Amino acid sequence: MGTEPGSAGAAGAEPVAALYRRALPQVYGYLLPRCGSTVVAEDLTAETFTAAVAAVRQGRVPVAEMTVAWLVGVARHKLADHWRRSAREQRGVSAVAVLAEEADDPWPEHLDVQVAHAALARLSGPQRAALTLRYLDGLPVAEVAACLGRSLHATETLLVRARAALRHLYREEGSDDD
Repeated sequence: MGTEPGSAGAAGAEPVAALYRRALPQVYGYLLPRCGSTVVAEDLTAETFTAAVAAVRQGRVPVAEMTVAWLVGVARHKLADHWRRSAREQRGVSAVAVLAEEADDPWPEHLDVQVAHAALARLSGPQRAALTLRYLDGLPVAEVAACLGRSLHATETLLVRARAALRHLYREEGSDDD
């Protein structure tokens, strides 16, 4: 669409290419010290020029108005976008790390699997189902309640009692082997 020889797109391509050659060192030079990574600076430089070409193709910016200063402004916006994206990713990673810390298993590291299975088998059906859904299947308490047809409060109580019973039975099963 407009990139054939003699079309307006082809006629506008040469000035854009000339501006690219002239502005590339300045745009890259602007980005590199601010982001501290050659890879990121190269990516942001590419994004800057891609945005410039898109603006020309969409007719939002005439080629004659594109300057090195304008491109550095676009680069500044791309850098700000990068920082926002990085901050968002870092918040996500931090949230996952916090969840991982909260999810640490309070049981000893060397849990005897056979003893745990034996203790779990001795629990009542609702207790075994609640613990399995919550801790093995990873369902939130509200979903466990829905699966068991109980209220949220009743399910929370069931889980507290089931954990206490499992802990007691685990210790019993483990001491029987001694």
